[in-house]
Amino acid sequence: MSTTTPVEEFDYVIAGGGTAGCVVAARLSEDPSVTVCLLEAGPSDVGDENILKLADWMHLLDSGYDWDYPVEPQENGNSFLRHARAKVLGGCSSHNSCIAFHPPAEGLDAWEAMGCTGWGAKDVLPLIRRLENNDGPGDHHGRSGPVRLRTVPPVDPAGVALLEAAAAAGLPTVRFNEGATVMNGAGWFQINAGEDGTRMSSSHAYLHPVLGTRPNLEVRTGYWVEKVLLEPDADGAHRATGVQFMAPDLIHHGTVRARREVIVSAGAIDTPKLLMLSGIGQGEQLREFSIDVLVESPGVGENLDDHVEGLVFWEALQPMVTASTQWWEIGVFATTELGRAAGTNVPDLMMHYGSVPFDLNTVRWGYPTTDNGFCLTPNVTQGRSRGTVKLRSRDFRDRAKVDPRYFTDPEGHDLAVMTEGVRLARRIVEQEPMAPWAGAELAPGKDVVTDDEIADYITKTHNTVYHPACTARMGAEDDRMAVVDPRLRVKGVRGLRIADGSVMPFLGAVNPNITTMAIGEKCADMLAEDAR
Repeated sequence: MSTTTPVEEFDYVIAGGGTAGCVVAARLSEDPSVTVCLLEAGPSDVGDENILKLADWMHLLDSGYDWDYPVEPQENGNSFLRHARAKVLGGCSSHNSCIAFHPPAEGLDAWEAMGCTGWGAKDVLPLIRRLENNDGPGDHHGRSGPVRLRTVPPVDPAGVALLEAAAAAGLPTVRFNEGATVMNGAGWFQINAGEDGTRMSSSHAYLHPVLGTRPNLEVRTGYWVEKVLLEPDADGAHRATGVQFMAPDLIHHGTVRARREVIVSAGAIDTPKLLMLSGIGQGEQLREFSIDVLVESPGVGENLDDHVEGLVFWEALQPMVTASTQWWEIGVFATTELGRAAGTNVPDLMMHYGSVPFDLNTVRWGYPTTDNGFCLTPNVTQGRSRGTVKLRSRDFRDRAKVDPRYFTDPEGHDLAVMTEGVRLARRIVEQEPMAPWAGAELAPGKDVVTDDEIADYITKTHNTVYHPACTARMGAEDDRMAVVDPRLRVKGVRGLRIADGSVMPFLGAVNPNITTMAIGEKCADMLAEDAR
């Protein structure tokens, strides 16, 4: 009995309906002469309130919409941590909270200085204007893009008090996305969500309006891509000709072929995994699993960057809010002593304010919790620790080995920044405006005061902001560890590009969701340009 499906052919095949992949599919299919097929392993989000109702986003963690990747045992970090990665159309823009930041110009210019020609602020920020419909003031904002960005309304009284306390601690109240990078300040987030609380993911913003209206666009959910098909060209080089997939029935396998190009948008964990399963990666690792080495690319799965996140957690003296846009509505940026000494031009510390308990990593260590509390979560925006993504086996159904290697940078930079962040969080909440709200400090607790005590707490209980990136980074043509060139083409392969957060050389100093959408916009532009 056959277990295959008929082979179909399109101009472009997109492997993974991630944050950037949905953008690429929508933009390419604006040209009616081009055919596009997007394959996503997870379900559709169309009409699914579990996904679209932003206020319920925390229910998605460890759910059927989450690949829920464990991390490998950590040398200096939390080995219990799990990476939530979206298993749904729209990728993590359909799964995580919707904190919406323009990428700092300084970080983009640093990308370009590293050899990523065309990725400086002058090239990328216009793409932000194109994609957004922003309610903020200023001519630098877009008003007609598909993605609604709006500022969180200041209706949480504890949040209002927190901003007053931050100002008293030397961090003035600011607005974000106003054209300058906030080095020291706090404010209400902008979020990519409609006024009715509907998530404005890339799938909702870009694809939902055109599904069923474009005969040249096929969006297929429940299709799990197993490998990219590579065939030799006449000169012996390899060309991507399509993908092999498992069908939604989990029995049949099939192939979709690409006349022009294959675009991978599977995220910072599954994109390097898919490359390796396709014969692109470190030869030694591929040979370990008897995978033919078609393209030696030592940077595949290396350079894993993430925003590592700590926690300071208080009992609330008054009832906290019972309704919210997404429960995490305020951001605090600061430049630490380390950052000032190094002359950083972006903040090296960020905190999110949560109006809910967040004991995900503390209860197992015996820290008390509450049903009525709030927290600040200091995270290291410019971490120096780097991890890896490696194969567990040659079976595409096996989870990759994810080893973030948190707090392993030899200078101890990341732990020092986080330690200062814990102290700053306490200093903010000690200010008079928070006196009516701040009860007992539940974690780490008032008795944890020395550097060693804070470090022990951090390394046991830290979380992630769920921003893994940079595992197939771009760089100059002569950069041996760069997996893609500045036009997002996989080196050593024709007709294959990557459009997701894995191509970032390093993480910017903010939440990267909008940056990843811009990567999709730029990839679509380059594909159209190169097809002319």
